[in-house]
Amino acid sequence: MPAIAPSGAFAQEQTLNEVVVTAPAVGDASPSTTSVGNAQLAPQRAATSDSARLLQDIPGVSLYGAGVVSSLPAIHGLADDRVRTQVDGMDLVAACPNHMNSALSYIDPTSVGSVKVYAGIAPVSVGGDSIGGTIQVDSAPPAFAAPGDYLAKGQLGAFHRSNGNAKGASLGATLATEALNLNYNGATTEQDNYRAARIFKPAAPGTEGGAPIPGDIVGSTAHEGFNQDFGIALRHARHLLQLKVGEQHIRFEGFPNQRMDMTDNKGTQVNLRYTGQYEWGELLARAYEQKVEHEMDMGPDRYTYGFGMPMLTEATTRGALLQGNIDVSETDTLRLGAEGQTYTLYDWWPPVGGSMGPNAFWNIDYGRRNKSDLFAEWEKRWTPEWLGLAGVRGTRVMTDAGPVQGYDNGLGAIWGNEAAAFNALERKRVDNNWDMTLLARHVPDPTATYEGGYARKSRSPNLYQRYPWSTQPMAALMNNFVGDGNGYIGNPDLKPEVAHTLSATADWHDAGNERRGLKATLYYTHVEDFIDARRCDFGQCSAANLTITEGFLLLQYVNQSARLYGLDLSGHAQLARSDDFGTFTGTLLVNHVRGENRTTGDNLYNIMPLNARLGLVQRAGGWTTTAEIVGVAAKKRISQVRNEMQTPGYALFNLRASYQLKHARIDLGVENAFDRHYFMPLGGAYVGQGPSMTTAGIPWGVPIPGPGRSINTALNLNY
Repeated sequence: MPAIAPSGAFAQEQTLNEVVVTAPAVGDASPSTTSVGNAQLAPQRAATSDSARLLQDIPGVSLYGAGVVSSLPAIHGLADDRVRTQVDGMDLVAACPNHMNSALSYIDPTSVGSVKVYAGIAPVSVGGDSIGGTIQVDSAPPAFAAPGDYLAKGQLGAFHRSNGNAKGASLGATLATEALNLNYNGATTEQDNYRAARIFKPAAPGTEGGAPIPGDIVGSTAHEGFNQDFGIALRHARHLLQLKVGEQHIRFEGFPNQRMDMTDNKGTQVNLRYTGQYEWGELLARAYEQKVEHEMDMGPDRYTYGFGMPMLTEATTRGALLQGNIDVSETDTLRLGAEGQTYTLYDWWPPVGGSMGPNAFWNIDYGRRNKSDLFAEWEKRWTPEWLGLAGVRGTRVMTDAGPVQGYDNGLGAIWGNEAAAFNALERKRVDNNWDMTLLARHVPDPTATYEGGYARKSRSPNLYQRYPWSTQPMAALMNNFVGDGNGYIGNPDLKPEVAHTLSATADWHDAGNERRGLKATLYYTHVEDFIDARRCDFGQCSAANLTITEGFLLLQYVNQSARLYGLDLSGHAQLARSDDFGTFTGTLLVNHVRGENRTTGDNLYNIMPLNARLGLVQRAGGWTTTAEIVGVAAKKRISQVRNEMQTPGYALFNLRASYQLKHARIDLGVENAFDRHYFMPLGGAYVGQGPSMTTAGIPWGVPIPGPGRSINTALNLNY
């Protein structure tokens, strides 16, 4: 039986190759399916190089702005590694003080076969070391030929987007028999800086002696990269063994809300998976390894200060899973599992001269974050109408880091004193965490489904929250994975976050969920020891750092109390149908979340304001056309401790069309068709050009503007 993946508070799945959104019943091997059509999903792959943006139509999901392929998903206001994000079952960990190499950056949108989002309340079998939910992104499953036959198929695609002159190509090929599958996928993408709809800053050179960057060009938004993977799968009777080897090489990726750019990123992944069906149930096993070599420095839109500022990171992640899904009876399923992961990080900055030398600066040396998990989950169908699930997971997390040094490696006010103080600390921390999930589902008739549940989830701090040690402003500014332009200092004494979530979902629809449906989810989360920030008042932090209300700051991570609550609303309705013009379907998506710091009374950072998407989808023959309005309210509730910036409300109009042939698909689209100027509420602070190394080098108060009009085209051929 498959892992639990129910609808609403349980899960929402998008199977992109089939272009459907499914809402599986708990433990149901044949989940109900709701079609949303090529016009909604396939054009999204044509319109973006960022796999995270394939999630933007899922209720409860928003995206932190970052680089072109590195947006950070948030579920109900909880983002980044507060969300468990898996790529083909691998828990990939960002190896960068700015989280530039996020998990979803390691899979190209053209390789994505399915997406599952467990919003808020996730069963313990898919949770662990996260408090915001789970995202599972998988490539397409291997295809096999009929007995005695063979299968050969391929895919070739290309796209172009006018804004930023973005372009790319993809290639896929499969050769299979009834027992063997060989598969290759490769994709390359590149783009220039994108254009905002109007001038939002003065035209000025980004680097010494460089040409002025026009006032409507968003600096440090260029990108050039390549992803590829090769897979082999063996099938025998009811057993499947898969081996996939993947490689990523991002040659450059600009980050307009960070102080530096990614100048090189090489990542390799090896992923071995086994699935077997037995008389007693299903056995799952997985082992994987990822190695990352990451470089940052000043890109072409920033001052180099005559020498640049190279920063290097190397990391290795290894993980394994063993899980049994046991059919205890016709109405009972027991899931037992064990997981483990080791993560090793080296983060150092080579000397460049002056006060930044003669030695390398070690931000984190021999950082380790190792965890092990055991879980048990029981699913029970009490009656044909009632189903329940209960689970518990225990997690042990050990973090540690070796001694560090500043550029001068001696006792002194700039680097040495703080390095010596950090080295004198006992740096090893061991957290024993536990999770619990209770879920219930009631289906009184084929037109209604009701779900509710409670979850206790826990998450230990990451290495960049515990171990960065320097309060020197330049060094602190290099540690920031939220894009607010501020500098961050670690806190070795941080406690794990513990979240208590209540959620209820009602889903009304017609018997087949094809012509109409409306789903509403209410949720409330209280977080103990929430990791927020306080203004630094020690070391080299200035007195003004405590009081200024406009400007960039130095902050330290700290445990506080928080709560988040909100509403997700989604629906669809067939409005008209005719033989000549096909069907017309209206779609609706509304998200609202509120985040509060209960300790200080402040607002939580980067909370998406009220937003809605209204769409009209026409399907006639091979044509699918979508007209969409995206509306976002003004962001007025901001984090005062971070000097977060407000953003005004806006509305955008998008138009997409596609035509499906037997062996080809053509996609056309106009994003932001009326060229409306807007600032992205979760885009962060614009620090993408000029002297970005100091708190006063770049003007404070400019959010990241969204892209202006873009005309998008894509062609995909398959055989």
